[in-house]
Amino acid sequence: MPREQPGPSADGNGSTRTDDHHRTRITAVRHWVATAPGTYVWLAVLFVTTVVLHRMSPGFEEEFLRDRSTNLHELSQNPVRVLITSALWIDGGRWLPYAVLFTVFHATAEHWLGTLRWLAVAVAAHVVATLVSEGVLAWAIRQDHAPQSAANTLDVGVSYALAGVIAVLTYRVPRLWRYAYAFAVLVFYGIPLVADGRTFTDVGHFTAVLTGLACYPLARSRRKAQETEHPAAQ
Repeated sequence: MPREQPGPSADGNGSTRTDDHHRTRITAVRHWVATAPGTYVWLAVLFVTTVVLHRMSPGFEEEFLRDRSTNLHELSQNPVRVLITSALWIDGGRWLPYAVLFTVFHATAEHWLGTLRWLAVAVAAHVVATLVSEGVLAWAIRQDHAPQSAANTLDVGVSYALAGVIAVLTYRVPRLWRYAYAFAVLVFYGIPLVADGRTFTDVGHFTAVLTGLACYPLARSRRKAQETEHPAAQ
């Protein structure tokens, strides 16, 4: 009876083992993206709008973004429209850093909270921070601390929503490190408020952080839901 010939060794040249690791990594990436649909749909929209911006002349780009900006003039005319459209554009045209930040923070929060709770935090931070910061700017204009032209200031982007989500992740951090994480977030966003040259957007970012921290009930309800889905062993 002929002897069975040995198959190729996975360790012979390491190619089989490398291919397995490669497939595992691809599967993990696909799972990460597929289970955070809101994050990556938003990121895809930002990619498209960033490409569109790069095809505009500088002068036209400024006017185009100003029409979609959450400045005082546009908020008084089309508040709902600009609150939505302002979160679909990146001022400055640098998409890749946001791809990293969305993956680290938004996707992590969406995996943890679920899409609806994550979106609620992001929207709340974006809207509340915008209204508070623009309210501060309106006060500054009335008190002659800012020029009247500031009512048309360009203000688009996703940083308020990002700051709120970063803050709500405080409740995802293990209890041992939770206070250190919260302190670091508050310091990072609070320093610009006490520095020279602070702007109304600094007020907005800090407001977004406080809004994210105020979303603790959403984090608590998610934790209770997870405990119901996966009860501890008796």
